[in-house]
Formats: sequence, C-alpha cells, structure tokens
Amino acid sequence: MKTLLRLLLKTQHQQNRSKQVQTEKGMTLVELLVGSIMAFLIITPMLAFVVDMLNTDRREQVKSNTEQDVQAAVDFIAQDLNQAIYIYDNNTINNAAADGTAGIRTQLPNPNGGTPILVFWKRQQIPNAVSVNTNPANRVLPKDCASTTCNDTYVRSLVAYYLVRETPPPNSIWCQPSGVNCPSRIERYEIREGVRNPGSANPVTQPYYNNNDANNGQQVSPAFNSNFNFSQPRLNVTTPTGFTDPIFMGQNPQVLVNYIDQTAVPASDPQECEKALGNPTATVPGQIAPVAILEPTLRVSDPANSFYACVDSARNLARVTIRGNSLRRLQADAPYNPKNPAFFPTASVQVQGRGALGQ
Repeated sequence: MKTLLRLLLKTQHQQNRSKQVQTEKGMTLVELLVGSIMAFLIITPMLAFVVDMLNTDRREQVKSNTEQDVQAAVDFIAQDLNQAIYIYDNNTINNAAADGTAGIRTQLPNPNGGTPILVFWKRQQIPNAVSVNTNPANRVLPKDCASTTCNDTYVRSLVAYYLVRETPPPNSIWCQPSGVNCPSRIERYEIREGVRNPGSANPVTQPYYNNNDANNGQQVSPAFNSNFNFSQPRLNVTTPTGFTDPIFMGQNPQVLVNYIDQTAVPASDPQECEKALGNPTATVPGQIAPVAILEPTLRVSDPANSFYACVDSARNLARVTIRGNSLRRLQADAPYNPKNPAFFPTASVQVQGRGALGQ
C-alpha cells in the first residue's frame, strides 16, 4: 500500500513539473525579429523628429544671436557717431583731391585684409583730468586727479571702423568652424589727443602732459598728429610711425562684432546713399547752382557691401548699414542667399554728428 501511494505521488509530481516547463518557454527568433522591426519603425521617425527639432532650435539660436550682435554693433556706432565733428566720405578716404592731395587712407592703420569704412573725428570726454587750481605750484597732475581736485575736459579723437576679412590660418578664433571662406569682422581703431599741459615749457612742440604724468586714458596716442587742422582735413591726419608703438598696439584694435557676411554682393540700389541722405548738393567754384553729390562720393564700402557707410561730410551726416551671416556659425561655407534673408540680418542707423556743436 505504501509503495502504491509513493508511486502515485511521484507520478503526479512529474506531471506538474512537465506542465510548468511547458508554460515557461521564451521568445522565438521570429517573434524577436518582428519586435525589432516594429521598434525600428516606431523609433526611427521619432529620432528623426528629435534631431530635426534640435537642428532647428540651433539654427534659430544662432540667427537670434547674430541679430542681437548686429543690432548692438549698430547701436554702439550710433552712440560713437553722435559726438562726431567731421566725417570722411569716400572721396576724402580713397581719392585724390583736385590739387593732387591724396586720400587719407595712406595715413590710416593698415590691418591685413582690412578696409576703412567709417572714419571720423569726435569730441572725447576725459573725466577728472584738468586741475581746478590755476597756481602752477599747486596744480595736480592728471594721473593724481580726483573729482574734488580736477574738472572734466574734452579732446579730439580720430575713430576708424574697418571691415576685416579673416584669412584662414589653422584654428583661428575668428574663423569657426574652420574653412576657406572665413567670416568678416568689424574692428575699431581710436587715435586720441592727450590732455593739454598749461604749464608746458614748449607749448607748440610739447603741448600735452607726458606719459609719466597721465594715465592710459589721458595720454596722447603715439599716432596722433598735433598739427591736424579741420580746415584741411586731408593733411596731418595721423603720425603713421606711431602705429608700431607698443602703447598704440596695446589699445588697438577693438573687435566690435564677428560673423559679418563675407559674400561679394552688388549694391541693391545704385542710388541708395543719394536717396537716404536726401540728395545732398555741394557748391562748386564756377557753378551757378549747387551740384549734386553722387553715389561714388557718398558711399564708402568694399565688394561685400556687408558693412558700408553713406556720408555727407558737409552736413556731418552718416548712415551705416551692417549685414551679418548667421549660417557661418554653423557651416564652413555659407554664402549669401537672397532667398533666405532671415539668416542674414541687416541693421541700419542714420546719425547727425553733434560734436561740432558742443552737445
């Protein structure tokens, strides 16, 4: 009886184990293959959608950054121009006068790959630079000045904005991503007059405080020419030998903005400057009526036409335009595309220089 009972229990136990094994089987190769295909069909479009969203977001971000940079550069130039005393037009920068006097370009800094676009004289305020004490024995030097011992003063400054096309050296910070067609940038040079020394022993040859008596912002630039006179704006504009001086090189240039479009684009309107400046005229000896000032005299540019100025020197008036290239932040070769203007933001400003009026 016991033997029969054991046999029945053993048989029942084996049947239960056999059923459990049969119900716990894994996935077949066909099922795994079908599952993989279904996952691929679902995940691939989702992944492409995510990648497209990321690329779109990046393109929108660089477009926004370029728009902000271009607008900030235009605003900075407008503030700078507001104190302009005299603005050079294309004729005075690049062409010889009727008497044979050369344009001032030969007297300006000559950065590699740079073209002077906007050049002007301005009034520059120097705070706390002139001693309030008229007694020479008690006069405070500019470097020792404070708001209680010195007054502000104004000096003349020559400002030049350049469009500089970067050459493609390896790993240039101005050419990223690296490629052949590097973007252009706008650089600013300033040549400043120094604080005049009322106690100078030689007021004609040494009218300014020397470098030991003044701080950096109060010193005369090595390239400044004290013989300059606004009645002859082409003469004695600078002292070119000062361009290699360590003080000048340490202060210049200042990079205003990068990623300016490098593509050579013809002017959209051959009379843009004439129209923008109100068709200016000038009195010419021997002429009964004033003669119109034409586009070649007003427009200061280069073949790219991405940074140019329209200048009426007689009215001390200038209109400045900048065109950026946001796509150059993403790809090495990004020429201008008129069908996609959103990625080439343009900003303009027109300013009347008020420095000559003392405002």
